[in-house]
Amino acid sequence: MQLPLVLDVCCGPKGFWFDKNDARALFVDKRKERLEYEARGTFVMDIDPDIIASFDQLPFADNSFALVVFDPPHVQRSAAKGSVTKRYGFLTGEWRQMLRHGFAECFRVLRAEGVLVFKWGESDCPVSEILALTDQKPLFGQVSLRKPATHWVVFMK
Repeated sequence: MQLPLVLDVCCGPKGFWFDKNDARALFVDKRKERLEYEARGTFVMDIDPDIIASFDQLPFADNSFALVVFDPPHVQRSAAKGSVTKRYGFLTGEWRQMLRHGFAECFRVLRAEGVLVFKWGESDCPVSEILALTDQKPLFGQVSLRKPATHWVVFMK
């Protein structure tokens, strides 16, 4: 099977994708479910990956993708209670080690000269602590002016 060029390793509801069914991308998440929640009204949202897998144990060969998107959960909780944790998941237990393995897996499946786009919301942990979990050096990034800040960071393998 020919894999698409792009891999989103924790797609969640595919919130920043213009085309949530873009054929150039393969969408992965550790869950598949329909969410209904209240947040200024009733919302229904689908977490509908192409493949169910965890970003820290990807079922792909080395050097498979030209572009990898890594937007892991960034809120520390013991359970998904609010709309953010229900939509995007949450961090618990040895989450720093899980993110360290996630970075390693993203770079493992990324082709030589491939690009990793990493997104991090600084609600509970500064981006500097998260970037310290990989030995790869980022090229550039952008931070939002909203609080908590959202960082977009770009790496090249």
